[in-house]
Amino acid sequence: MLGVYENDEILEMIESDLKVSEILPKIIQDLLSKYDFEELIYVHGPGSYMGIKISYISFQTLAIVKSIPLKAINAFELNNNTPIAANKYLCFVKKENGKVVLEKTQAGNFFMPQNLKNLNLSKENTPFYVLDVVN
Repeated sequence: MLGVYENDEILEMIESDLKVSEILPKIIQDLLSKYDFEELIYVHGPGSYMGIKISYISFQTLAIVKSIPLKAINAFELNNNTPIAANKYLCFVKKENGKVVLEKTQAGNFFMPQNLKNLNLSKENTPFYVLDVVN
């Protein structure tokens, strides 16, 4: 999902089931022909590691080229803290203490906020990966 906002209200929403690496460059190209961005906000994780990497590199590059800020939000902010698919069998689950663990469970659904006013943006905009320790 990708949203375009004006005055903190959603203006356009784009959804695709394709991989981020397949669709994001086309979406960005199309949006750049229609809009002049003032800032960018992306979901920095947890989620698909490849999707997060592609999103971060694409949006960070755009932010540098356009001299605009790149901000980030935690994925749990956009799915009411429900589990997030990690792979075919496991999900990232946010515990009450804020720790993120991998569990076998059903993933929740994401939503695009109708406005940006109450977003809890992250202090860091770098990718947020949840990796288990390798023994």
